[in-house]
Amino acid sequence: MLKQLTLFFFLLLPAYAISAPKAEVWKYWEAHQPESVQNIDHSGWHSLLQSYVQPASDGINYFAYKAVTENDKKKLAGYISGLEEITITEYNRAEQQAYWINLYNALTVELILRYYPVESIRDIDISPGFFSSGPWKKKLLMIEGETLSLDDIEHRILRPIWQDPRIHYAVNCASIGCPNLSNKAFTATNTDLLLTQGAIAYINHPRGVSINNDELTLSSIYKWFKEDFGTDDKAIIQHLQEYAKPTLKAQLNGLSDIEDYEYDWSLNEQ
Repeated sequence: MLKQLTLFFFLLLPAYAISAPKAEVWKYWEAHQPESVQNIDHSGWHSLLQSYVQPASDGINYFAYKAVTENDKKKLAGYISGLEEITITEYNRAEQQAYWINLYNALTVELILRYYPVESIRDIDISPGFFSSGPWKKKLLMIEGETLSLDDIEHRILRPIWQDPRIHYAVNCASIGCPNLSNKAFTATNTDLLLTQGAIAYINHPRGVSINNDELTLSSIYKWFKEDFGTDDKAIIQHLQEYAKPTLKAQLNGLSDIEDYEYDWSLNEQ
């Protein structure tokens, strides 16, 4: 009976609620060296992205997981291991931001490849805790003596330190509903441009923003992380308008309420 009741209440939970914590800074990672001129080499990751990210005519970037060679899997593991060895608190903010975004995305791809084939990243149910799901809470690596999970990187480092809603258009959860995985590695010099390009691509795609009969349906990202995009529907719509192309922007001008949210957890594989 207890198991049945537990399952019942679990099914009542929002699809991503237990995996979308609030942004709460991990103070250790606030350390940085503003005067540092050290650079981090992300060329290995960039090469892998160029080889396996497949931009399609439907506006979605797919990843060719099945095509990844054993040699390239080793290269990916080596890239991640190399990032683990870096004392990232000794770098400037721009290098740090690119570092954490690339690390998050590389870890996500590595997880999919490790458990492939899977229909969804949520099938990789390795997070600790009875009510946890997916891989996001699992401690996956150690940096500067601290063990980190994907949730740590996104919600305790990237979101609270940079406080930029465009972060959500950069970190990728290997799902169709997610903003595109860039086919370029982030660097200290291109991060701002890639963040803006990611926002434009997602907001102007139906899986990000859809309007039918004057009813606005958004990606569930805008519900799960509402605190990052605005305090109410009007503020979120204003955020969308900032990156909307002319036709969509005109449609948004007449709207003040969000009707619904949706998300596709299918693996981002064509």
